[in-house]
Amino acid sequence: MGKIKILIADDHRIIVNGIKMMLEDEPDVEIVGEAADGKEALKLALSIPELDLVLMDIKMPQMNGIEATREITKEHPKAKVLALTMFDSEEYITGMLNAGAKGYILKNTGIQELITAIKKVAAGETYFSETVTNVIMSKYMVKSAPPVPAVSVSPKELTERELEILRYIASEKSNQEISEIMLISPRTVHSHRRNLMQKLGVKNTVGLVRYAIQHGFVSAPTPPNS
Repeated sequence: MGKIKILIADDHRIIVNGIKMMLEDEPDVEIVGEAADGKEALKLALSIPELDLVLMDIKMPQMNGIEATREITKEHPKAKVLALTMFDSEEYITGMLNAGAKGYILKNTGIQELITAIKKVAAGETYFSETVTNVIMSKYMVKSAPPVPAVSVSPKELTERELEILRYIASEKSNQEISEIMLISPRTVHSHRRNLMQKLGVKNTVGLVRYAIQHGFVSAPTPPNS
């Protein structure tokens, strides 16, 4: 795989310059464009067929980052969007994720986390900073997740391997990470995940996390201060 081609969308020149300085020595990335507002970001993104990733601010003139993300992910599906912003409120996080962003980190992040987020999102994975993950868990997974069925499967009916994988899933480990920890293939992890959802009667990973929390495998996150 070649260099990750990145477009930076932010209306603050000092932020853009700071990001460029942080990434200038990173051999796996290349800055191919800069935009000072959402409309310019959209126009540039659509003009760069080989674009891999957009680092997207949210509050910008002309068109905000949420609207720009929605248009870019619709018109240029190869280009992934990673939100890079100072806002950690549920409103903005939900807005960006619904618009199609695959990651969300804050501007106080360090260089290593920024690079990790860029590489994961560019590869088609998701990445959220710890603060953002807490908001998602507390506001979405815990409160909005579908309830565990009334006739719930007892943890005793799960195999030791299924319980182990369930704990890793609830701890936000990806299939790849779980496979590396357990020394099994990602496909095997995927099969266990699918079997767990069928056995527990849940429709998605959110349901698995809810089940794990209700049965004490992990602790429910503490809601962030408003």
